[in-house]
Amino acid sequence: MWRYLVGAGATLLLVVAGLFLFRGSASTENRLPPAPSASTASEAEQDVPGEPPSASAKTREQKRFDRIDKDKNDTITKDEYFALRRKFFARLDTDHDGKLSFEEWSVKAVDRFQGADKDKSGTLSRAEFATTAVVRKAKPRCACAPAKAQAPAARQEPADDSDD
Repeated sequence: MWRYLVGAGATLLLVVAGLFLFRGSASTENRLPPAPSASTASEAEQDVPGEPPSASAKTREQKRFDRIDKDKNDTITKDEYFALRRKFFARLDTDHDGKLSFEEWSVKAVDRFQGADKDKSGTLSRAEFATTAVVRKAKPRCACAPAKAQAPAARQEPADDSDD
């Protein structure tokens, strides 16, 4: 029973100490000394600008807008918006007929199938199909030295201090 009383007392002590620490750090007084007046500054310090120069901070969206707005008139036309997509479409449209066939759209998959079909039968056997598996890069392993296995220390049983 005395353990509960000690635990409750320690908890109460920690709460009170926390309140004192919290109230002490929340003071509003200015702890910094006042800035020196301009009359005491030397002439060399007066030539230095008050604020260092800085680059304009553009957000990600502003940078993306500027990349798409090719004529820099702060508006994006329909042609500017779809220019990159048209470029990618033209790259896929190999016969330049303005239409994207399935073979043009899936050129990588078609090339992989034809490369795996060694006997040119139009079908893949199990062995041929196994060559189409995606080769994944191995994840880098930790460069840390392996932890040494420590021998477990002999355990001692705690003495029973209960007041039963």
